[in-house]
Amino acid sequence: MSILTTYANPTNFLRLTGRLLPWLASVAALALAVGLYLALFVAPADYQQGETVRIMYIHVPAAWVSLLAYLVMTAAALATLVWRHPLAEAAQKAAAPLGAAFTFICLVTGSLWGKPMWGTYWVWDARLTSELVLLLIYLGLVALWQTIEEPGRAARAASIMTLVGFINIPIVKFSVDWWNTLHQPASVFRMGGPTIAASMLWPLLVMAVGYTALFATLHLMATRNEVLRRRVRRLTMLVAAGAKPSVARMRPARVSP
Repeated sequence: MSILTTYANPTNFLRLTGRLLPWLASVAALALAVGLYLALFVAPADYQQGETVRIMYIHVPAAWVSLLAYLVMTAAALATLVWRHPLAEAAQKAAAPLGAAFTFICLVTGSLWGKPMWGTYWVWDARLTSELVLLLIYLGLVALWQTIEEPGRAARAASIMTLVGFINIPIVKFSVDWWNTLHQPASVFRMGGPTIAASMLWPLLVMAVGYTALFATLHLMATRNEVLRRRVRRLTMLVAAGAKPSVARMRPARVSP
């Protein structure tokens, strides 16, 4: 608990992430480069789908990270409601637009993949519809953060909306199991192990590592920006309220070693 308390301090968070970000960004760039090479030049074409199966290496990791971002946001929302910690609020706000971006990539690439496979860009399939609902929830949260000016009130309202919207996450994940759907069932994370060939699975997993590292990098950067923005806002309010010069001269802590 003492470790969590130490790193939950915004100043310590800025110092630690300042050192971590270059390494994390390097992992993301390397994994994505290797994953794309394996996906485009090493992995075989599918015996039924042909070369169009290569969209899978962009589409599937984006779908996974769209859910991961919501899990991160849900954990931050719980921490916001329980402890009202400013770092949890910042992490929650930072995850929403990133989750929306990955969900959008998932939907667009899924449509491009669906046209040659299903003969249409879109159907009101259970998986596709629940993923679209996820995008709308993300956009609603982004709008909510922009609508309420006071950060604490915005964080509490967004937390409640996030927890309510969490009911859609198991629907997205298990929709292909619960309903007779056009979307193919899970082929990687399933009881009994993956059904996808190893020559396709490994490039997919490398791309998943790259996507996850990319999300972590962007999320930490956005969280740092939100922490610094709040400090600037607080200092601006102090100056506007006529705070003493000794208080008004406060500056944000150094963010890099």
